[in-house]
Amino acid sequence: QVQLVESGGGLVQAGGSLRLSCAASGRTFSRHGMGWFRQAPGKDREFVAGVSWTGSITKYADSVKGRFAISRDNAKNTVYLQMNSLKSEDSAVYYCAAGWSSGWGVLRPNEYDYWGQGTQVTVSS
Repeated sequence: QVQLVESGGGLVQAGGSLRLSCAASGRTFSRHGMGWFRQAPGKDREFVAGVSWTGSITKYADSVKGRFAISRDNAKNTVYLQMNSLKSEDSAVYYCAAGWSSGWGVLRPNEYDYWGQGTQVTVSS
C-alpha cells in the first residue's frame, strides 16, 4: 500500500514557476513508478509526466515538454514536478500517482494504482 500527499500548488502568474512535491509512504516506494496527472474543469484527466522507479527514465506530455521536469528522491520517498514558463492552460488540479514497476521504464497511464488527493494550480494570464 502506498499513500501519496501532494503539496506546492497555488496561484502564479503566466510565465512563472511552481514546484510540486508528492510525499509517499510505504517501504517499497523505490520500486514504484511515479507520475503526475492533471485535470482541468470539464476535461478528462491527462498524463503530464512520469519517472521510472530508478529515476533514470522520464516521459512527458507534448504540451509540457521543455517546460516541466519530473524527478524523485528515493531516500526521501518524494517525487517532484518542477513547472516553468507556466501558461493559463496549465491550470488544473494536479495529482500524483504511483504504481508497482516490474520493469525499468515509465509506467503506462493505466498502470498507476495509487493516487493522491490533488493540489490546485492556477495560472493567471
